[in-house]
Order: sequence, then structure tokens, then C-alpha cells
Amino acid sequence: MNKTEKVIHLIPPLYNERSEILVLGSFPSVKSRETAFFYGHPRNRFWWMIAEIFEEEKPKTVEEKKKLILGHHLALWDVIAECEISGSSDSSIRNVKANNLGIILEHAPIRKILLNGKTAGNLFQKYIGDKTAIEYMILPSTSPANAAWSPDRLKEAWKEAFIDIRERLREEYIGK
Repeated sequence: MNKTEKVIHLIPPLYNERSEILVLGSFPSVKSRETAFFYGHPRNRFWWMIAEIFEEEKPKTVEEKKKLILGHHLALWDVIAECEISGSSDSSIRNVKANNLGIILEHAPIRKILLNGKTAGNLFQKYIGDKTAIEYMILPSTSPANAAWSPDRLKEAWKEAFIDIRERLREEYIGK
């Protein structure tokens, strides 16, 4: 068992002035902290799933990942700014300080927040939920630890959350 340590979130939020859907995880895994980017564990299904939903190639580099997210009017960050944690274990998270979502919300027209897993959802509800009127949904975690959800089942659950933006982006594309 890894020892619990105080860790500060050092990955900046990813968004731009066109971001409409904010995807929040709980806190970066050890692999994500090592790579200094979101969903860095090679078995995390996040990048595969987003690519599948938007009918794109799975991104390999950080630049490709940024392009995928921003190109589909999304934003990425995490609920937690700092905490005590043992390795990557969400269940070990203690002494939480939440991120200030105003950093994104004041600069992007976010209209929906998607929470990647129950831990992110519970932490959001506890520390942030009552401070925003933005619609939010708790979705199944893309973590490899969530083996109860097959990749296809996971993709279908998430796909529903993106249906409105997928349709609008398709209309924009057709209109060009």
C-alpha cells in the first residue's frame, strides 16, 4: 500500500472561449501527474471513448488530445485542487481543497458539466454543486479500475451526454 501524501494539482485546465461542456475527474492519477496531462494511464478508456463518440482517431500525443477536446467544444479539469492521497486511489482521498471552476466558467460558455465517475460526482456535490446553476451529470468512470463497465457500455452511457453537442457540431459542419 502506498503511503498517503499531500499532493497539489499542477495540470492546468484545458478550455477555450468555445468550450461548452466541462468534463471533470476527481484528481489526476499517478500516471497523469507523471505525464502532466489528463487521463495519462494507458489503460484509462477516456481518450478511446471520446475519440469513438466524436468519430475521430484515438489521439496519441498531448497536442492531439488537446485538439480533440477543444475541437469539439469541450473542456477538461478535475474537482480537486489539492488533497491527501495514496497513489491513485480515489477511496484514499482526504482533506480536499476544491478547484475554483470560476477560472473556466468566467471565460467559456459552459452549459453542462460531466463528472467522470462517482468519486468526482460526490466531491463535486460536496464542494461545488451548490455554487453553480449549471446542469451536471455523473457518468461511469473511465478508469481501468471500473471493470464492471465494458468499453462499449461505457461509450453508450457517455455518448448520451454528448448528443446535443454532436448534433450541433454536425449541423455546423454541414452548413460550411
